[in-house]
Amino acid sequence: MSSNLEIQKKCEWCNRLFIAKTTTTRYCSISCNSKAYKQAKKDERGKKYALNAIGYRTMHRIEQISEKYEVIKNKEFLTVSETAFLLSVGRTTIYRYLHSGILSAFQTNGKTFIRREDIDALFDDPEPYRARPTKEQKLMTDFYTISEIKDKFNVKESWIYKVARENNIPKTLSRGKSYFSKKHIDRYFESKNGHSSLDIESWYSVEQLQEKYKLTKAAIYSFVSENNIPKKKEGRNVFYSQTHFDTAKGYVKPEYYSVDEAMQKYDLTRDALYHYIKYHNIPKIKEGRYIKISKPELDKLFEMQIIE
Repeated sequence: MSSNLEIQKKCEWCNRLFIAKTTTTRYCSISCNSKAYKQAKKDERGKKYALNAIGYRTMHRIEQISEKYEVIKNKEFLTVSETAFLLSVGRTTIYRYLHSGILSAFQTNGKTFIRREDIDALFDDPEPYRARPTKEQKLMTDFYTISEIKDKFNVKESWIYKVARENNIPKTLSRGKSYFSKKHIDRYFESKNGHSSLDIESWYSVEQLQEKYKLTKAAIYSFVSENNIPKKKEGRNVFYSQTHFDTAKGYVKPEYYSVDEAMQKYDLTRDALYHYIKYHNIPKIKEGRYIKISKPELDKLFEMQIIE
């Protein structure tokens, strides 16, 4: 039964457009169909050959290892290379064992020989395996108890476990009590509070900002992010610097140094000044082509350094 369908398709062999009579037709002619079939068979044979070659190389390698082991398994004295093969390590490792006294050897005419019984003796009375402490474990000496974290940071116990789990904060157990790495806990709260080095005395809560500036929570979060407003966190409550927020809103007229004024006052090069600005997160603005730096913040930074 002939088909009345006429479907335009592209030949999968020669990429030429043709009119197909069925939806399953893949080639424009018997010739293209035959060539595609032959190529598929050729690819299949090549794949089988590659797999057979890999298998052959694997078996050949196993046979080589077996033959080498048969040669040395009954030898009373082994060379460094044979010892390395027997222990499945490199020659360098064997020399390290010799230098450290783990293995003994006899040397003559530039050749080194190791007794098989000395190698076997390594495993006669081995010491219990001890995992090497990581660098992080070596440095962990100070810990907080749960009560200390709750008192210092005003958080709940369940919140401590949640944060420790989410941030991979190291902890240990002693007599049924949990202890958390002091360094990691402090680092977490510093990163959350931000600007911890600034001496900020007055803070807005989110509710106070909503009431004073008639802003939604989303608008507050967006504004503080865009203007890099310092914040601190106490438990689940977040507070924002009053001075920085009011200044960004234009309610407090800030004082600024020009770059030249700051360089001259504190005897700094331009690169050194920019380093201090970036490292200590000193607020700055751009007016036209010129950069202006917050005068109170820069003065406070260098006053602190003079006092120290």
